[in-house]
Amino acid sequence: MTEWWRGGVIYQVYPRSFQDSNGDGIGDLAGIIDRLDHIASLGVDCIWLSPITQSPQADMGYDVSDYMQVDPLFGSLQDFDLLMEKAHALGLKVIMDQVVSHTSSQHPWFLESAFSRDNAKADWYVWADANPDGTPPNNWLSVFGGSAWEWHTARKQYYLHNFLTSQPDLNFHNPAVQDAVLDVMRFWLDRGLDGFRLDTVNYYFHDARLRANPPLAELNGKPATNPYDMQSHQFSKSQPENLDWLRKVRAMMDDYPGVTTVGEVGDDERGLELMKKYTSGSDLLHMCYSFDFLGPKFSAAHFRGKVEAFFSGGETGWPCWSFSNHDVIRHMTRWAPNSVSPADLSRQAIALMLTLKGSAGLYQGEELGLPEADILYEELTDPRGIRFWPEDKGRDGCRTPMPWQQSLPHAGFTHGTPWLPIKHSATALSVDVQEANPASTLHYYRQILAWRKTHPALKTGDIAFFDCDEPVLAYSRTAGNKDLICVFNLSAEPLTVTLSGVELALEPVSNNAELDGASLKLGPNGFAILPAPAGEGRVVYSA
Repeated sequence: MTEWWRGGVIYQVYPRSFQDSNGDGIGDLAGIIDRLDHIASLGVDCIWLSPITQSPQADMGYDVSDYMQVDPLFGSLQDFDLLMEKAHALGLKVIMDQVVSHTSSQHPWFLESAFSRDNAKADWYVWADANPDGTPPNNWLSVFGGSAWEWHTARKQYYLHNFLTSQPDLNFHNPAVQDAVLDVMRFWLDRGLDGFRLDTVNYYFHDARLRANPPLAELNGKPATNPYDMQSHQFSKSQPENLDWLRKVRAMMDDYPGVTTVGEVGDDERGLELMKKYTSGSDLLHMCYSFDFLGPKFSAAHFRGKVEAFFSGGETGWPCWSFSNHDVIRHMTRWAPNSVSPADLSRQAIALMLTLKGSAGLYQGEELGLPEADILYEELTDPRGIRFWPEDKGRDGCRTPMPWQQSLPHAGFTHGTPWLPIKHSATALSVDVQEANPASTLHYYRQILAWRKTHPALKTGDIAFFDCDEPVLAYSRTAGNKDLICVFNLSAEPLTVTLSGVELALEPVSNNAELDGASLKLGPNGFAILPAPAGEGRVVYSA
């Protein structure tokens, strides 16, 4: 079976915010089914569902209390089966979040483990005695603030939680835990699922000796909003034992032809290194992504440096690049200082994403050019935002509901009260408004996704960068068939580059670009994609 995921495009659905079918203000599986035609019309290959399994929703589903049940908020297993059936009928694969580095504190596994030190699941979580003075076992910190250790009175021990206190970490040093997690994955694959997005894939193992983390070497002279960012997390995550566990996962996945895995690497210090390591060869993960392109950096050196670093050394790993997701400020807002036109920035971003070597991850609403929503403190639901406001406003601003119809209350997302408000900036970009405008961002997304499928070089071909000064990013994509040269002006100022060895014709998806002989004029956030004889093209720009 072909590796459909290699160079594929994955569309992330955040179920709470996609479409509500029953008026409770929360999106659900029935709502997603109603909107599948929209996703299919984009021309993507796969849907990634953020968590739908049973959960107290303390962290919006990333705290699982039953891995084998759909949370009633979203529907039922029967709704899931219907979603799979209809998605497959439309030619869409479906993968889902698998959150197994930790569970909810309400999961039966934890309730049993916490009951005593000598029950059957006593060692399924990470427990440790207090120091003689009653303090936690070491200095590990939680992503959501404070110590990563929480005291449990019944056990008279601390348990590890890298996130909320209600999200205790599983102990992957215990083979029984590994077996139980593999059983969970088989349950969903047996229902026809096409794979998993593995949440916090580098958090599975902790240092068995519980050694203290050292301080981060460089803070750039700025105090951290969150103390977590002041540590180098050498021992609390990203441990070498993870590789053998991922091999077990891959061996199990190989029993299901055509499925895939994409791992989320949460490690600011070693993210790219771990992406390469976790996907190298044929016995680990299929794909990984890190947060390298999910921040504010927007320069030719940054994009080139990360892509070249990933593919250096001859390794066979595979990335899944993304610019936005449910955890970060939307890129239309992050990168706005580098543009004068949201429309031009949105086109440039998707063109860049779809022409880099790797697979592509799109987040719902990108196809509309949605900006980050400005959420008020009293509207917050995200525990991170509530704790660190106002320096860190949390993740609610990127999680607001999809705007479908401008004229309807709550933009057609619900006939009830939405769990997060839909702001005017989103309503003005609603799907129906853009459907009616042939020059809209939505129509451009469809155009470029369809165009990309006609160019094999963009799915699996090689990439080679040209030496250009900032703010020009230029590279070739070659596969011996319909080779291309891609040139981007990553600035809000017009500029001109010189071309040679290039067929002087713009591909139809180029934007804000004009050819004048061998001179290519690029307006603000302009870009050009041109056919080229393999290996002969040149792009020259000196600031």
